[in-house]
Amino acid sequence: MSDNQNEPREYDAVRGGQNSIPVNAAVLGGIPGVKSRLASPIVEVRIAALSEALKYGEAGLDLIIQALQDESMQVKLAAYLLLKDRDDLKIKPQFQDYLSIFEFDVITVDAYGKENSRRKSFAHYFPEDLGNGVVLEMVYIPGGTFMMGSPNSDPTRYQRETPQHQVTVPAFYAGKYPITQAQWQAVMGNNPSRFKGEKLPVETVSWNEAVEFCRKLSEKTGKIYRLLSEAEWEYACRARTTTRFYFGKRITTDLVNYNENFPYDRADYRPQTMDVGSFPPNPFGLYDMHGQVWEWCSDKWHDYYDGAPTDGSSWEIGTHDYGGTDDYRMQRGGSWFLTALDCRAARRHYTSAGLSCREEGFRVAVALAVPSSLSSL
Repeated sequence: MSDNQNEPREYDAVRGGQNSIPVNAAVLGGIPGVKSRLASPIVEVRIAALSEALKYGEAGLDLIIQALQDESMQVKLAAYLLLKDRDDLKIKPQFQDYLSIFEFDVITVDAYGKENSRRKSFAHYFPEDLGNGVVLEMVYIPGGTFMMGSPNSDPTRYQRETPQHQVTVPAFYAGKYPITQAQWQAVMGNNPSRFKGEKLPVETVSWNEAVEFCRKLSEKTGKIYRLLSEAEWEYACRARTTTRFYFGKRITTDLVNYNENFPYDRADYRPQTMDVGSFPPNPFGLYDMHGQVWEWCSDKWHDYYDGAPTDGSSWEIGTHDYGGTDDYRMQRGGSWFLTALDCRAARRHYTSAGLSCREEGFRVAVALAVPSSLSSL
């Protein structure tokens, strides 16, 4: 604690001025006080001031829009999250000028799979240049709390999806798509896939190979890339929805690349992967979270969620109940070869870390410096 009695203490109410303002202090003086805090050199103080600005109508909104030009990416993200769901016409151009965003339609369907709503949305991302025109787009996933697994009331659930439990996931960035063959080639210098195409998901890669890709990508970019944890994957897939799929209670072949009923002579059966982005995304702006390819996660396999982490981290301790090898690793999302039941948000699957097949791919995650206070915005 400072010996200077004139300095504000941590929870003092201050109007602003030349002194540094404590993060948890209450600001007096309306807009002038908010402006003072937004001039603070402390990132957390500026972020707290943005939430305060919401109380002051158009004047406060203008301050939040101006914060999109802040030198700190953390402050920009805080402003983005406060503005994202507003319909004000003057906001969108500001996003485009100061923060990389992309637009998409969020679609929901009724119990019969028929579209019943469609709304415009957008999400923040950053592009990772892999060279030779190959770009990896990483989408910002705001932190939050969700119920992981399947409820007892869901007749389609497996026991391995229980007990349903609450998990809090910090903010991170996730790949907009599963890693493509072009991206794999740019990092690894080869292409193991059975179905060839630059925009197709890379497949026939083992967990060990996916981890090696992350290691080489980290070396190439200077960022720490990794596989998503199982909790991060389900949270990112659900995108604040609670139904079996982020579209609603069911899916159709117009929405997801999967096998409707296994009869291979059906007109709507696709016998392979499709270009990433061919189907609508979820509310976070992530594509192909249902179907396409099983996506490797970092966690070891466990038969149930008893003892699972509740902080979004990878579950590395312990093992399954079946005995034998303990190198089984998690997969999520289903695949082009499987039915809708296997593509649910809660569906869990596992395979030995050294094995690969034409149904298995992955997407990557990276955690940049984002303060925990952004998770509540």
